[in-house]
Order: sequence, then structure tokens, then C-alpha cells
Amino acid sequence: MEERLPGVLFVCVHNAGRSQMAAALLERHAAGGIRVRSAGSEPADRLYPSVVEVMAEVGIDLARERPKLLRDEAVRDSDVVITMGCGDACPVFPGITYEDWDLEDPSGKRLEDVRRIRDDIDGRVRRLLERLSGQAESAERSEASGSGRTLK
Repeated sequence: MEERLPGVLFVCVHNAGRSQMAAALLERHAAGGIRVRSAGSEPADRLYPSVVEVMAEVGIDLARERPKLLRDEAVRDSDVVITMGCGDACPVFPGITYEDWDLEDPSGKRLEDVRRIRDDIDGRVRRLLERLSGQAESAERSEASGSGRTLK
């Protein structure tokens, strides 16, 4: 039986900054071990140019990324949903872990401010990955010992 990777969805209003940075950083750090997506409750036409620029500085190319509309299916297919200032726009379903990250919106900010936001997101993403990895290891140990409990 094929193991299902845990899924993380990052949601902000425009899906043009914070959620895109978080998704790209988690994809980099997880190296294929997590299904990562991002979406917005009111997607913009394009990513903020400052976000594309500061992500390129750390070797992540977001130039071809486009904001995506938040859909119920994306939420249902996730184990963890991280919201970033989208208020009540995110649908809530049982069995999904929700977190709200209080992050400044990079829209219209100076590059040094967007870099600071990127670095804050990077730290949060790394801590999230550590937690998810720890849960997966705990579930594997439980399964091996016969208790049968697993992540979703």
C-alpha cells in the first residue's frame, strides 16, 4: 500500500506574497516529503514583484507562479492549513489542523521589509516541518509497536 504524504495548504487573501513564499520554502525544505499548495481567498493577477525578487535571492524562482483561488477541495485534501490574514474566508472541515500565522503583508513594502518577512516565514516553515516530521516518526513507531495509530 502506497503511503500518503502529509499535505500542507498555505492561504492568504491574494496568494501573491506570504502564502507563495511559504509554499516555496516548505517545498525546498521538505524535498518531496510533503504535498504543498497555496491559494488565496481573493487571488491577485500576479505575484508581488518584490516577493519574486527576494525569493530569487535565495535561489527560488517564482517568476512563473500565479495566484490560485482557494477551493474547498484543496482544504479537504490537506492535513494542515496555515492561514495568513484571510479571516473567515477559509472553510473549516473536521480532522484538519488549522494554524494562523500573523504575518505582515509584503504588498507595497520595501525590499528589506520583504526580506524580513521572507526570513520570518522561513523560520516558521522550518519549525512546521520539524513538527510534521516528528509526528510522522511517532506514527511509524506506534505502527511498528502494533498500536496502529497513524497520521491521517
